[in-house]
Amino acid sequence: MKKVLIVGAGIAGLSAGVYALKCGFDVTILESHSIAGGNCTSWKRGDYTFEGGMHWLGGSCEKQALYKAWRYIGAIDDTVNFSYGEPFMVYDHKGTPIKLYRNVDETERHLLELSPLDAKEIKTFCNNIRKLKDLAMPITDLRGVKVTKKHTPSLGLLFSSISAVRIMKKYAGMSRKQYANRFKHEGIRDMFNAFPGGAQGVPMLFLTFSSLARGDGGYPEGGSLPFVKRIINLYTSLGGKILYKSRVDQVIMKNGRATGIKLGDTEYLADAVIVATDTMSVKHIFETLPKGTWLDEMFEKTDPTTAVFVSLGVDVDLSSYPNYLLFTLDNMISYSDQEYKSLIVSNYAKNRAYSPEGKTAMTIQLPGDTYDFWKKAKAENYYKEEKQKIADQVIAALTKQIPEIDGKIEVCDIATPLTYERYCDNWKGSWMTMIKPDMKMDAYPAVVPGLDGVYFAGQRLMPPGGLPPALITGRTAVQYLCRDTGKLFISEE
Repeated sequence: MKKVLIVGAGIAGLSAGVYALKCGFDVTILESHSIAGGNCTSWKRGDYTFEGGMHWLGGSCEKQALYKAWRYIGAIDDTVNFSYGEPFMVYDHKGTPIKLYRNVDETERHLLELSPLDAKEIKTFCNNIRKLKDLAMPITDLRGVKVTKKHTPSLGLLFSSISAVRIMKKYAGMSRKQYANRFKHEGIRDMFNAFPGGAQGVPMLFLTFSSLARGDGGYPEGGSLPFVKRIINLYTSLGGKILYKSRVDQVIMKNGRATGIKLGDTEYLADAVIVATDTMSVKHIFETLPKGTWLDEMFEKTDPTTAVFVSLGVDVDLSSYPNYLLFTLDNMISYSDQEYKSLIVSNYAKNRAYSPEGKTAMTIQLPGDTYDFWKKAKAENYYKEEKQKIADQVIAALTKQIPEIDGKIEVCDIATPLTYERYCDNWKGSWMTMIKPDMKMDAYPAVVPGLDGVYFAGQRLMPPGGLPPALITGRTAVQYLCRDTGKLFISEE
């Protein structure tokens, strides 16, 4: 039985761990934090739990290939309930709710009723979503690896891929503002301008709602922590080991081949090493900087997707409000070089895992690459002061929008990019990769020439990242390992 060491117990590392164990390897994961999960995390503050990683799950639908993979690693099972709230999101336009549903037919009906003059653009928007409905992330097998069951893409996926290329080409050079201005209704224009992820362009808008339209993107009961715990339970039941508070200092290389890792003065020997930490931050664990075409491209082109997360625990039941509430601000929120004209609130009032009965946990994201700002604030001792300024602005805006929370806020928690860097060891505290016009959506390989026995995994390898890419890259790393060692890869059934 060959021994495998995995650096990092995020979703990619845990995924690789389970796959490797099922394929007959002896596996140990080394994790720098005191808990597993990486970006898939949440934290308790008093009576409240604040979600820090999962907003919905790609692969919650039983018809998707990803669903089988999540079950394979133990993340979901028959005991897990998913919520699929309708409408998915509500934009408050001067007191008038504009609703976007998971059901694209409902979205079309509602928007046409709201603005008959925009019928052509509304129908085009909804038809683009329909054309991409079958564009689910596939599970494929590495060429040359022996598998117990081969995966092949469906015809629906192939047809949707053709439509996706056409849609991407048509809208690739269009800004979100340009797209919004195609609508005559002021509220619809404002909604599309305010919808999160504007920097990633128009195609991502269609891709997001196509995922929801095919019945995917459900929210597993309890969110991140139970999700991770289920994977750990399966991993350990298969004989896997996790060493916490174990920050790897170096991958040991001898004659171009990995022989283990070094942690302080201790060496752990192995036949292979899977590096499942943030690939943008792996330079320090190699004595000689790895060189490879895809690594060079990643280091050059990757921009971080970061945010400040403002989480509030309020002593009032807000279950009458939508799960995702989007609204434009009367007074702009600003800090550093960032300005926010709108806010989106993730409302967890209907999920009892996050707050006691009669209370509500909510989280507001303020996106933007502010890592350097926070780094300087920390160094010059005004970090807490800046966090308080943001909290005051957000609370004032929310209180105006949701008057019930006035005087009812019991907990306020601010997580900056430095928080994610400290706890998750992410490059610049980023939790995804920004998609730019010159970036390919292709996955990076898991291997680098000249580093035998070293395999890479992690959501950074599949821009823009997220939980499904973390899962798939862990799987892919083990397929490379099986191919190189002549092992049979035990597939999902």
